[in-house]
Parts: sequence; structure tokens; C-alpha cells
Amino acid sequence: MILHEGPACGSSVLSGAAASWEVRHERCGDDAGGENEKPDEHGGHLLSPPRSEGAQTAGSPPAHGPLTKKQPANGKDFHGARVTSRLVAKMLFRLPEAANVIENPSAADVKELVAQMPNAKPTRHGNLNVQTEVVSRSKRSTYIVTDEPDGQNQAITREEGHKWAEAQDAYIADQDMVVIDGFIGNDPDFRTPARLYIEAANANIAAMQQQLYFTPAEEEHEPELTVVYTPNLKAEGYPDDRLIAVDLEQGVTRVFNSDYFGESKKGGLRMWNKLVYDRGGLPLHAGCKIIPTPAGRRVGLIVGLSGTGKTTTTFTRQNGSLPVQDDFVAWMPDGRIMATENGCFAKTFGLNPDDEPTIYGAVTQPDSYLENVSQHGDEVDFYDTSYTPNGRATFPFGVIESGVDEEVDDAHFLLILNRNENIIPAVAKLEGPQAAAFFMLGETEGTSAGGADEAGVFLRVPGTNPFFPMPHDLQGNRFLELLEEHPLEVYLMNTGRVGGPEEDERSKKVKIKHSSAIVKGIAEGTIEWVEDPDFGYKVAASVPGIDREDIDILQPQRLYAATGRKQECDEGIARLKDARAEFLTKFPSLSEEIVNSVH
Repeated sequence: MILHEGPACGSSVLSGAAASWEVRHERCGDDAGGENEKPDEHGGHLLSPPRSEGAQTAGSPPAHGPLTKKQPANGKDFHGARVTSRLVAKMLFRLPEAANVIENPSAADVKELVAQMPNAKPTRHGNLNVQTEVVSRSKRSTYIVTDEPDGQNQAITREEGHKWAEAQDAYIADQDMVVIDGFIGNDPDFRTPARLYIEAANANIAAMQQQLYFTPAEEEHEPELTVVYTPNLKAEGYPDDRLIAVDLEQGVTRVFNSDYFGESKKGGLRMWNKLVYDRGGLPLHAGCKIIPTPAGRRVGLIVGLSGTGKTTTTFTRQNGSLPVQDDFVAWMPDGRIMATENGCFAKTFGLNPDDEPTIYGAVTQPDSYLENVSQHGDEVDFYDTSYTPNGRATFPFGVIESGVDEEVDDAHFLLILNRNENIIPAVAKLEGPQAAAFFMLGETEGTSAGGADEAGVFLRVPGTNPFFPMPHDLQGNRFLELLEEHPLEVYLMNTGRVGGPEEDERSKKVKIKHSSAIVKGIAEGTIEWVEDPDFGYKVAASVPGIDREDIDILQPQRLYAATGRKQECDEGIARLKDARAEFLTKFPSLSEEIVNSVH
């Protein structure tokens, strides 16, 4: 463990808030502005940025307008000016000075720091469980720092961002901080150096992030993406006095007043999303697994919002399959799939050794960290949701058998998860623009992972990726482009129920064993398909491993008809088709092929 007194590590020119203004006017090209976000919750109008009354006041920024953006037409020219811009930003940003800095502690040393936290409890498994005040990510408090908002996402001006950067830098000057360095990704051609700078009082966030980063090289580590994190500094005037300020141009995210680990993890990955897109690829909020079959190994991508079963579907075993990633991958323009993390951030609700033995074993051993899991004495309870249903755990892939170091030259199929309770079948096969449309629709019922505002609410999130920090039209168009250049099979999977909610005895649950049989059938090509007369996609006539008595989960119209609800079903289908078409028209640059495919 390296302890510095005074200035933090780093050899760049300027520190903290001052650097952002140098980057703004010294940068060399087309990485400036235009890809950032407006304050809105549903793609609406620009709101005035909130002003803080109780926090420190930042100095006024230079009175210069933004530089002109010159975006390459195809978005794939990532040489020259664009890279220069990022390098200038990287070179000019230095961590703000702190009272003391612990630089890259060992796993054992950082665990000692966590053990000293008053809200950390040891469990009988030898790991630590931390109870936080914030129990989910703070969507309402997340803003892109830009003077050129794009109309689809929340934003604050550079002046406002600079003010809060100065306030955070001043606060850090009196704090003990921890530096965690590592890489997002492990491919030598595209691994992104990253850094977390976090208050030592919240060392569990440092420990959990250390498990997810790939280990940095021994040479000097120059981060391209940095998360500056002060869980105990309020941003008064923002929702819940909380602020996540994302400066894509500088490659810096600043987090105020949240002690939930997800803000660290997603703080880096959100900025990484833009880097992937700028290189001609598509960031996917997806797991990845390798499934051996008689015809050879098959690579599957599992796209889904948090809480829809993405991790579960990734880790369930078919033919000795191996998980490669659990949360984010990059689909690159040459078809390759790039990993991001060296560990997993798993939801723990309902975890048991029978349904999810791999994840259960990984989170009940000494090297994992738990967050907000119910605990009585030294015993954890994965079913008790009295504090929050969003209990979480991190563990390194090294404690399980995984394929994290496998090279994935291409993927064979992609699953779009949709946890729902209506007319969506357990699986549907999508083709061409229709596949891109359902990717853009990103339908599901919200869970506690998205906060109380989303739990139980029907959602549409383009790409099931709420962390894409640019106009969502770009996701759908890029998906269709890559699908045409590197064809793969695309499926819609319902991981919830068919025919109604749990309290409706006429409904049926899509169980983990059903989803696992479907994934196995897709990988092996053993599912028999028929045309759905209402939606135009294909549904399964049979799936090996799913009993005939459960065919209703494969063809929901049969269930509605058998329970005397055909009219209800027909009306629901009509409403759903109209709503989907209306939703896609909200994205003005989205390909007409995609929009028209849901009519």
C-alpha cells in the first residue's frame, strides 16, 4: 500500500476543475460537443439547470463559445483529431489534491479498510457486507456536462459543471482518498485505462471496483477515463441533493452524495460507451457466454436491463457453457466481441444453490463483497427485502470457471430480455429491421435496480442501455448496420410471466429451467418455429426440455383463448402495436426500415 501525503498521484499539467477549461479550448478537433444530453426524463424539452444554494461557488469560466464539431460521416474515423482531443483531455486532467492518498492498495489492504467501516459486517462466509444509504443508481441526478445538449438526455452547462468540479476539489483537499487503477477491457487493441478516486471512508467502493477492473500494467498508468467520487459531499439543489456529472469530452465523471457502488461501475462504463461508438462499434448492455455444441462452440450475447435475468441467463449452464461477461460488451465493426470487466456485479435477491449454483457459490466465499444484503448475526438472507430488494455482490471471475480470457471473434446469437407478464412469449425469433426495432424498444417491467421510480413500471429503454450517453437513434441504426455486416440470430425472450401478474392464477411463470432449455435449443438449433399471426415474428412450436403442458408460455394467445380472454388478448395486441410504432417515431434519425417493421 502506497500512502501519499498531500498531492495525489499523477504527473499532468493541471489539476481538477482547472483542467476542464484548458481541455475545452485547447482540444484539437471533432470530439467536441453535440453528443451530450438535455435535462429531460422522457426525451422532452430542455429544462433550466438546477442551481445550488448551499454548496461552494465555483469561479466563472472563460467567456468563449464551444468549438465547431466536425463529425466524420460514418463515425468510424477514430484517428487524427478525435484521438488527439481525447489525449489532450487525458494529459491535462490530474486528480485534485487530497490530505492523504492511498494508491492502488492490494486486495488484502483494501479489505482491511472496508472492515473498519462502521456499516460493514463480516459474514460467516468470510466476506464483508456493507449497508449503504443509497440503494440504487440515481437516474434523476445524472447529467451530461455540455453546452450542446442533444434533446434526449439530461444535461448541465459547462459553467455549472465547472462550479461543481471546484466545489468537489475543495472538499477533497481535506479528505483521505483511495486510487484504484485498471483497465476496462482486456484486449490489447482496445483496453481503456481507467481510474477511480474515492473517499477512503467508503473503501468498499474501491474494493468492489478493483475486482471489476482488469489489472493495470506495471508501467505508468495514464487513465483515459476517471471517476472522482465523493459519497459524503452533497450537491444541494439537485434531486436528492445528489449529482453525477458526466464530462464525455474530458473523460471524467464526478459523483456527489451517493454511496451505491453502481455509480462507480457505471461511471466508467457510461463514458466507455462513447469510445466504442466513436470507433465504429456498438456498446451492448449485455452478458456473453460460450456454449459447446456438437456443431462447435456458439457465442451468445444476452441484452437486458438490470433485474431482467441477464446475469442469471449468462451463468446458467448449458453443455458446460462458460460466462465471458456479465454486464457490458462491445460489438466492434470487424464483428469481434470485446470484454469490459474482470468480475461480476450480481443481483442477489432470491439467490439459491439449486437455481443459480455458480453465482451462489461465488458470492458466498471470502473474496466477494456484498452490498445491502439482509443479514442476521453473521448469516445472510437473500430473500429478505425489508431494507431493499436490490441487494448486490461483486466477485472476481477468478473464483469461478469462466471464459473471460477467451478471444471472441464473432457472436452467433443475441437475446433481448424482456421481463413481462402479458402477451410476450418465452421466446420469439426476430429478423432484419424487426430485430433492430425490438432492440430499440428495449421493453421490460422495471425493477428495483433502476430505483423506486422504475420498480414495477412498464419501461421502454432503447437498447436496454440507459447508460448510452448519446442520442439513442444512433444505437438502433448502428445495430442494423452491424447486423447486416455480421449476421447473427436475434431473439426476444420473456423472463417474467405470460397471461398476467403472479396474483392471477390463470397466468404462467417462465421459470429459469424454461429459459435455460430455450438457450440450449437456440445454441443447438433444435427449436421448431412457426409464424406468429399477430406480430410477424416466429414463435416456438416446441422446445426440447419444455413439457407440452407448458406450451402456453411459448404461444401466449393459446393461454388467453383457453381462459376465455380472447377479446382482452386482441385488444392488448392492438394497443401494443400502436404504442411501439409511436415510441419509435420519437427518434427522428432512426432508419425508416426499423420504424416500419413494427406496424
